[in-house]
Amino acid sequence: MLPKRKNTAEMLGAGKEDPKPEPPVRAPFLELTGVAQLPENTNCLTCAADGRFLGLAHTQGLSVWGASSFTPVAEWLEPQLELIFIQMTRMAEMTYLLGTVDDMGVARVFGFHSDVIHLLNIINIMEDVTVRSIFLTFDLHEGGHYGAASVSCNGVVWLEVYQFPVEQWLKELEMVSSQKTDENGTEGSDMKWSPFTLMMKISPPTLPAGKPSDFVTHCLTVDIIRSSGLHKEQSSFGSDAAITKQTHESPSCTQHFLLPCDGSTGDSKANPGHPVAVAVWWSGSTSLLKYLLQKPLKNKSDVTPMPEMLWPNAKEILCSAVSRCTYLIALGLEDGMVSIWNRQSGAPVSIVLVPGETVAFSSIKFVDNWSVPAQDWDIVGTEPVGMLVSRKNGEIYMVTAGLGLQSSTIQLFQRPEDSRDLPTVAIPVPFLQAVSLIMQRSGKMFLTEAINRETVCYLTLPTSHQTASVYNPIYTLSAELQALFIRGDQESSGLLESQNQSQLFVFYFSQSDIIKPHIDCPRQPTALHHGTLEEICNVYLEQRAQSVDERNKALEQTWRKMQKTASALQRTLRSRKHQKDANQ
Repeated sequence: MLPKRKNTAEMLGAGKEDPKPEPPVRAPFLELTGVAQLPENTNCLTCAADGRFLGLAHTQGLSVWGASSFTPVAEWLEPQLELIFIQMTRMAEMTYLLGTVDDMGVARVFGFHSDVIHLLNIINIMEDVTVRSIFLTFDLHEGGHYGAASVSCNGVVWLEVYQFPVEQWLKELEMVSSQKTDENGTEGSDMKWSPFTLMMKISPPTLPAGKPSDFVTHCLTVDIIRSSGLHKEQSSFGSDAAITKQTHESPSCTQHFLLPCDGSTGDSKANPGHPVAVAVWWSGSTSLLKYLLQKPLKNKSDVTPMPEMLWPNAKEILCSAVSRCTYLIALGLEDGMVSIWNRQSGAPVSIVLVPGETVAFSSIKFVDNWSVPAQDWDIVGTEPVGMLVSRKNGEIYMVTAGLGLQSSTIQLFQRPEDSRDLPTVAIPVPFLQAVSLIMQRSGKMFLTEAINRETVCYLTLPTSHQTASVYNPIYTLSAELQALFIRGDQESSGLLESQNQSQLFVFYFSQSDIIKPHIDCPRQPTALHHGTLEEICNVYLEQRAQSVDERNKALEQTWRKMQKTASALQRTLRSRKHQKDANQ
């Protein structure tokens, strides 16, 4: 029997102190392995999970390319249209669903089948100019059965969850492709595609009219009062007057689809590949809410659901991530705290205080192993997990934590002195072990490795080109192809030169001897242990006992911080009192 291969988090050393960095060594450059001319104003790139096709959103529509040949396969064009977002997921063996958003906030869903792109539906058709819903975000779940969008209309923001008729669309696409097509390629223009279903409409929580009657409602009430600052605005007229005050700006929403988690919420009969719930949090909130994806109600006025579960947190949520199996949910909180929740036990796995300046987090991402299917992972055990955490000041950390294990943090990137060196992209490379891709405002790109804390290599474009939109690079990373696709623009000295100087550059990591030592080889996954409710409780109690030392340490840190905060508050109050007495 082969010895158990350590995962990334174990190699990073959970529970170990952050080691001192080695002296810098000049890293090599990764050779550029592909280039192709892009359509005018290519605003977004995506790659199918199977690595067969690329999706391009650009001026006048979208295109689908072969991911290996870099040649156009199909396009859908409409004059005066500017698509700024695109996502692609596979519905069947050679049929794909594409979701797009244009510069006016209109979302469309397309089907790509038999080398033809078909417009299946416009999600938010503008029927009234004065009441126009704008899509702020649009997300298709893998497989295309569900989608979610953050929508804004006249200053009001809400989340909509859709169910798409994948089976019906597949039949209709096959029917259209079997018919004869004309020379202009306008086949299927008369097809009436099956409509999608609005599963639920989730609005920011509001204060109940009466006294809270359960735990969830009580937590929501406290959270709303806290996040809106109502507790600071109460006057002699009482709390009822304060409750009528409104926040100055609409909250934003973040959501994650959640796959079945046996034994936790009765979703054991669900399709393993289909989501059964959606996790939602709102800006300014401390609570993560879970909504079940039930069958749509016949009465459209009843699509506003109540959360099935609430995970409270001590601090405001700033960013979030879910693991590939969606059993783990990580939250980046105020004051440098990271909270990791286990969906199966409904309890926190760990709470980590990231060192350094208490600057707000900008993103958090799980360092998942993509060499094993998501459904084959067992996260109920005590194996450590890794997360890549970024702060707004440019600092980047690798955080490792687990039940019964002392957490550890490794700083991968320090706060830069020059604002041009601030990272714009910091993501784990899923097919490389403990390696992250960093892009900076200056256009520099490099791979950094967390185990030895060293730069693996630099990625550079030809001297004649620079990264397009350095503040928001246009790229896509394919785990299947182990490749990075990125748009580069030719440097121009005058406005009279051609506007279409964009190239698609490709870096294939698997073909480089520099990268091969870091490739995450496939390994045998551990067996799944969902278990009964009693078994889950036993595992939870055992893990709580194992993590008592870490929790006590975190409690001591929190208590010391509270004491410092109380002392600072007392000094402030005394200073204000002295100033008031002096003025009198």
